[in-house]
Amino acid sequence: MDNADNLFHPSLAAALMKLDPDDGEQIMEYFKTHALLSREKALLQTSVRDQKKLLVENAKLKKDIEQLRNQLQDKQRRRTAKALLSPAPPPPSLSSTSTTPVNQPASPAEALAAVPTNPHPPSTFSQDRRDRQSRRRRGEKKARPSSDLLSLGAEPRVDVSRLDLRVGRILSVRRHPLAETMSIQEVDVGENAPRTVVSKLGGKIQLEELQGGLVVLLCNVKACKMRGVASQARLLCCSTSDDCIELLAAPTGSTPGDRVTFLNYPGDPDRELPSKQRVWELLQPDLQVDSRGVANYKGCGFEVKGKGLCRAPSLTNCIIR
Repeated sequence: MDNADNLFHPSLAAALMKLDPDDGEQIMEYFKTHALLSREKALLQTSVRDQKKLLVENAKLKKDIEQLRNQLQDKQRRRTAKALLSPAPPPPSLSSTSTTPVNQPASPAEALAAVPTNPHPPSTFSQDRRDRQSRRRRGEKKARPSSDLLSLGAEPRVDVSRLDLRVGRILSVRRHPLAETMSIQEVDVGENAPRTVVSKLGGKIQLEELQGGLVVLLCNVKACKMRGVASQARLLCCSTSDDCIELLAAPTGSTPGDRVTFLNYPGDPDRELPSKQRVWELLQPDLQVDSRGVANYKGCGFEVKGKGLCRAPSLTNCIIR
């Protein structure tokens, strides 16, 4: 407690003893203990700050060492590549190997000195050619680089982020002239001109109720002709087992062209879905309307950012197609 005694003036102790002769000494002991604890806490905080500073400096040193090591490896690779690509020096000519005139025979000592003791090894090109011939005789093939194998084995991602889903407004709707079960919609999706969409809704939905409604369209499907009319997008709808069909509705306040995104799948959509990969067919089993009527993919809702979720008007627990 010597350090604590230095923190208090003797007059303070005398005043406490005068005010409270019985407990004055205990009060002074309490003050001294509290002062010591405060000082130890300050020292501990200083130690923690120093430790954090050392950790930061240590991490910086590790990063510098890693950079130096990478630079050294790059230099080593460049040096090796340069050595492999450099041409072999030409063999010594007869004039350089011996200075003896042609019409005079060289002495045995001169003849031995003229013969190179360490002939240059064969060039890299010749060695590679011999290796290929040897493998061909053994029936072996040159091993592929590991990066090529990885690139060949890699599969493109198949999730809902590859779909270009947008909000559209139906400007007009009419029956297909060549098919009673089909209808033709002109839909504004925020582009210079509306898109023509052919759907099989002619006999299942009151067409006059569709005009002016906000719907969800799949816009990166390949355009195809349906009974002579080119369809440039796909209307998303939901249906139950009893063949009751409703078009998915965009949230209130949406505008044509708004993107429909998914919080857990932030990737960019394809410019056009490859027909050979059948992306839509693979994703469709996981596109559903839940018990609250919200459209979702694997539990992640169809969302127009800042405006809400896409829903079915009245159906629940059904598939999206």
